[in-house]
Amino acid sequence: MQFNLNGKIAVVTGAAQGIGMAIAGSLLAEGAEVVINDRDETRVDAAVTKLHAAHPGATVRGVAADLASAEGCAHLVAEVPRCDILVNNAAIFETVDFFDVSDDTWNRYWAVNVMSGVRLSRAYLPAMRERNWGRVVFIDSECGISTPPDMLHYATTKTAVLGLSRGLAKRMAGTGVTVNAVLPGPTLSEGVEAMLKAETERTGKNLEEVGTEVLKTLRPSSITKRFQTAQEVANLVLYTCSPLSSGTTGAALRADGGVADTPI
Repeated sequence: MQFNLNGKIAVVTGAAQGIGMAIAGSLLAEGAEVVINDRDETRVDAAVTKLHAAHPGATVRGVAADLASAEGCAHLVAEVPRCDILVNNAAIFETVDFFDVSDDTWNRYWAVNVMSGVRLSRAYLPAMRERNWGRVVFIDSECGISTPPDMLHYATTKTAVLGLSRGLAKRMAGTGVTVNAVLPGPTLSEGVEAMLKAETERTGKNLEEVGTEVLKTLRPSSITKRFQTAQEVANLVLYTCSPLSSGTTGAALRADGGVADTPI
């Protein structure tokens, strides 16, 4: 199967590690020119170096910007005025009780998880429409359709993103531009590894063993019975970014290991 992304310019936000990094690598492997974004310039530079090493000859560069602000989004757009493929991956998450979440935290989650995608889509979609080709993918979460009570603020933003992606797909109706959401489940990224580190140190068990036990407690509905890999999520994202997905738009596509207990 050939995804044929030669000549396409892709922007992947929150891509210094984890799912974003895997997506960037997959797009590079298929010929796209990739711009990765993250907040910290040192992390961005390290990620670009790593991607260059893994994909010799590919074109990749980084732009450090905090997409929680309008200024940060504007900086990214100024640095990358053309975008054929936009992957809105930047997000923050944590497990915390609803009653311990402050207004400031709610506002921060909304700014990063929702408004960054709003602003970048608003900036890039008009030119995609004029060219009659473009791909916008929101990296959502199974939490958006199966709200866990210990991540209520995060899940609420992810439910909002589902509405945003579906609405934008309708706004692009009749064009060659598609907008979709991809919903990962529990994924063994660097962020999740950091959350599990204390338990591995306490029990002496390895990351896979601890992850399996945590999954049994927190996501017993999982069908794969394991954390997904970042690459497994990236594989589905790659399809949605490719010319092969021209008939797929306005969709919520799951890469969650069957965690969400619904067939759609």
